[in-house]
Amino acid sequence: MTFARFPDLASRALAGSVVYANDELFAERENLIKAGPAVFSTEDFGHKGKVYDGWETRRRREPGNDYAIVRLGVPGVVHGVVIDTAWFKGNYPPYASVEAASVEGAPSPDELERASWETIVGKSAIRGDAENAFEVADRRRWTHVRLSIYPDGGVARFRVHGEPVPDPRFLDGTIDLAALEHGGDVVDCSNTFYSSPAQLLLPGRARIMGDGWENARRRDGGNDHVTIRLAARGRVRRVEIDTSYFVGNAPGWASLSGTGADHPDEDAEWFDLVPKTRLQPDTRHLLRSVSATPVTHVRLDVFPDGGLARLRVHGELVADAHRAAVLRWLDLLPAEHAVQVLRGAGVSPRSAEELLRRRPFAAGDVLPPAVLSAFLGGLR
Repeated sequence: MTFARFPDLASRALAGSVVYANDELFAERENLIKAGPAVFSTEDFGHKGKVYDGWETRRRREPGNDYAIVRLGVPGVVHGVVIDTAWFKGNYPPYASVEAASVEGAPSPDELERASWETIVGKSAIRGDAENAFEVADRRRWTHVRLSIYPDGGVARFRVHGEPVPDPRFLDGTIDLAALEHGGDVVDCSNTFYSSPAQLLLPGRARIMGDGWENARRRDGGNDHVTIRLAARGRVRRVEIDTSYFVGNAPGWASLSGTGADHPDEDAEWFDLVPKTRLQPDTRHLLRSVSATPVTHVRLDVFPDGGLARLRVHGELVADAHRAAVLRWLDLLPAEHAVQVLRGAGVSPRSAEELLRRRPFAAGDVLPPAVLSAFLGGLR
């Protein structure tokens, strides 16, 4: 399951939402996208029967099938899905499929019913009390997915692993360049003993100590570190290193360095963004960057070890990087959605369809400058 290295785009931790389910009599649909694994109690019964930590529909007595629609917290290219039927042994659906849609804005459930849906996982047999993993070959960008089960039954968790592709129309100005929702990603880490460093990049504040990155205690005289690929090349203005909830196990000091290399190796040149500075437990540290040189990656070093809740790297994309993000986004949009956004930029329907026949836009100067400027906010 190599695709599991990508974040779960549907997770509630990334603001995903189960916007509709045609039936949820036994167990509510929102359980599908909980961040943790499903739990089970042999003694937990309610008025409608056994209480399950998942989504469960009633026994179907008429033709058809059940389904749930999930809005991805971060739109992106889906590399694989996991249909987890943990604890559902005699009441799991024998078959399932997954469809995807790409829709502008924040559509209602009724509008999503009328959307154009594409199958990304065909109707397939699944097992009960198991993680049913399916790779996805389609490399287009999606905003919503639909889990269809045949004919009925229960699913504990639904994971949609993929590459975040944020809307570049909202990447202008100062943003968190490291945020997972903007395309930031952890590419290296010295130690993940207690929890994943990817949690450093989640939206919002940490709620508990386990909602951050914590490494093991060091006994060798070295220090721990994590390297993050930023959303795109940008200039760092200010940094937040948050040790919230880490009271007796926060690092004593930390530093942040950056590099402009596209693919940093051992010969890459790193320079200070935040020199080594003392940290306090359970504290948000707001720090100014000492360099405005554009960077593609940052490395956070903690001394000698310890846990952090969040890392924010606020700055602006350089003009070329923002332009490249717009062109890639347009290349990944399904045709119907691409026509819609081009029309929103002032392109006629006929011209929009003609432009799409000339994709990929990233390969050359296909997109008219005025149209490109509209997607860049007209400021570049």
